[in-house]
Order: sequence, then structure tokens, then C-alpha cells
Amino acid sequence: SSKMMISPPVTLNTQENLPARVALPAVGFVGWHNVAVAQQRLPALLDPPIGFAHRGARAHAPENTIEAFTLALRLGANGLESDVWLTADGIAVLDHDGVVRSGLRNRPIREFRRDQLPGHIPTLAELYERCGSDFDLSLDLKDAEVGAATIEVVRSVAPEALGRLWLCDPMWERLVALRPLSDEVKLVDSTRFSKIKEGLERRSATLREHGIDALNMHYSDWTGGLVTMVHRFDRYALSWDLQQPRVLADAFRMGCDGVFSDHVDRMMDAHRGEYGDR
Repeated sequence: SSKMMISPPVTLNTQENLPARVALPAVGFVGWHNVAVAQQRLPALLDPPIGFAHRGARAHAPENTIEAFTLALRLGANGLESDVWLTADGIAVLDHDGVVRSGLRNRPIREFRRDQLPGHIPTLAELYERCGSDFDLSLDLKDAEVGAATIEVVRSVAPEALGRLWLCDPMWERLVALRPLSDEVKLVDSTRFSKIKEGLERRSATLREHGIDALNMHYSDWTGGLVTMVHRFDRYALSWDLQQPRVLADAFRMGCDGVFSDHVDRMMDAHRGEYGDR
């Protein structure tokens, strides 16, 4: 009997067949997280990059509490991460879900005054008062008005920290209105690669045009080549949900400018492995 022959594609997606402007590093191009090939060391725009403790040291302490943030810094994190909401009386507070149990149901934080919230939910001002300002802070913006309020709080209580404040939104268009409020604050497009319908090169150019400083994607979306492309537009590459040592080490080696992890000890071990004690 005859055997079915399958012809290979006429043109392979090799580096040689890509346009020069999007040529990718040889290693890491095929999906660094799925292959057993060591990631080639690529330069980051930030040296050293930032290790963001996701919701504080949430693998070691109750998330989004002063205890978790303080512990993360003690463990060596040079960045903290949280979500920021506005209360009914306009106070910026840090919490993930943004709801408070009231009777038999959950109600949004925005329906409560600050003095009505549980004691474990800190204000943004309290974070700086208790932890100082010698760290980068990444905040997911959870209310339409919270971005401007966040900038004002930091300008009031820790103006020296404005340049280390990263404000993230899954719709980058909403960040554009914040750019005139501060030249120092970093604005971050938080998305997934599958949602960038126009392609990463066009998205990077658009972010640069509108003053959005960084692109934040899930670690499984990044390759060394994509990090390099974003860097060509002078945009920072951030990567979230990195929990395992190998994944963390590869992200630093591919040139990511910041990573987010629940496990601060693992994250900073990987950081030291690539950048020493800087």
C-alpha cells in the first residue's frame, strides 16, 4: 500500500524569513517556557529589573496587608504590587476583590467610608507611612477615578516615589488621561498577547505614541524575541504570575524589566542569580 506523504510548508517561520525590523533572537523564539533550551541572556531596559511582590508576600502572609508588604521588603523585594480602590469618602485603599462582607452579602468598597472598612485593609497613604518609599509600587486601577487620586496621594505623602509608581489598566486608552498629571509615573498596558489584534509591533508603537510606558503580559505570552521588540520602542516589558524558579530565572534572562510573583523568596533568589545583590 502507498504511504501518505505530508509536504512541509513552503516558507518556514525562521529568523531568516522574518523582516529585518522584527528579527528575533535565536533562543527563546519558539516559546521559552515550553522548551528545554536555556534562555539566552538578553538585556533589560531596567538594570537591575524589578521583583514585584504580588499582593505583598502573599505566599507567606495575609495578602494586601501591611504585614505582607513589610515582609516582602524584608525578604528582599524591590517592588510591591496591589489593587487600588476608592471608598465612598474618596480614600484610596488597597484590596484585591474590592468587596466587603455586610450581613448576608458582599458590597463594593465604594459603598463604604474608610472608617467602615475592616482594619486589615490599608490605605495607600498608610502603605508609605509604614513601609517608607524605597521600592517600586505597581497598582491595578479598579475605579474610573482612582488613577488621578492615586497620583495625588503619592505626590502628597511620598513625592520622591512618583517615578517608581506603576499604574496598570487592561484598557490602555483609559491611561492616556493620566499622562498630563505626571511625567514621572509609569503607565502600564496590562493585557494578554491573544488580545493584541493589531500585532505587538503596532501595539508597541501606539503605546509610545500615547506615552504609555510599559506592556504587562502573562509569563506564558512572552518570548525573548517579543521582549526585544517591545524594547525597540523603548517600552518596558513586565511579566506576571511567575511562581516557579525556572520560570523566574528565564524571565530575567530574556530581559524582562519586572516580574510579579507570590513567592518573594524564589523571585529574589532568581534575581540574585542573574543580577547579584544589586
